[in-house]
Amino acid sequence: MSKRVLVVDDEKLIVKGIKFSLEQDGMEVDCAYDGQEALDLSEKTRYDMVLLDVMLPKVDGFEVCRRIREFSDMPIVMLTAKGDDMDKILGLEYGADDYITKPFNILEVKARIKAIMRRSFGSDKKGEEVAEIKSGDIWIDKSSRRLMVKENEINLTSREFDMLFLFVTNPGKVFSRDDLLMALWGADYPGDARTVDVHVRRLREKIEENPGEPRYIQTKWGVGYFYKP
Repeated sequence: MSKRVLVVDDEKLIVKGIKFSLEQDGMEVDCAYDGQEALDLSEKTRYDMVLLDVMLPKVDGFEVCRRIREFSDMPIVMLTAKGDDMDKILGLEYGADDYITKPFNILEVKARIKAIMRRSFGSDKKGEEVAEIKSGDIWIDKSSRRLMVKENEINLTSREFDMLFLFVTNPGKVFSRDDLLMALWGADYPGDARTVDVHVRRLREKIEENPGEPRYIQTKWGVGYFYKP
């Protein structure tokens, strides 16, 4: 079954180029040119990927991302201005899974989309033998990508889910930021340690009773993070 992508940008030439290139790889592509149109489409359709520009008419990309996260965990990649670190961090804070800086090479965009889809939809078989796991108040179902904490279902982004699953299936193992970048984003990912820190913070806010004094995701100062059962 072909993957379906939503491309959101008010620069029509950029949208046209991305759409053409992705369709050459057999993907179905919908297009939106402002934030409200993006929200309307994403509410009606479950996309395998949303490419979302930051600067949009009507509703900006950050707000679109935040509102999509209220009802869906579909992967979102923000398109940010080159060198604008604040946009990158804000995108992650609002729930984006990744970011790509403009101007970009379409081959890089396609490679990143495919890598995220593989991790999000199970083509990467690492850890696939563990379908369901219970640890303290946490219950995870790998096949349905569901998380329950104290019998309450918690919505995670695809990247947050993958990070939590990695932690829970390796209790006590300390992962450096570089380890986590390699495992979850891949060797060619151009981001830095702040990306990991933002995702860990968001994950703690969702699963911990007191994120400031976490029970599950612990910090090994000067080294990285680990999961405490």
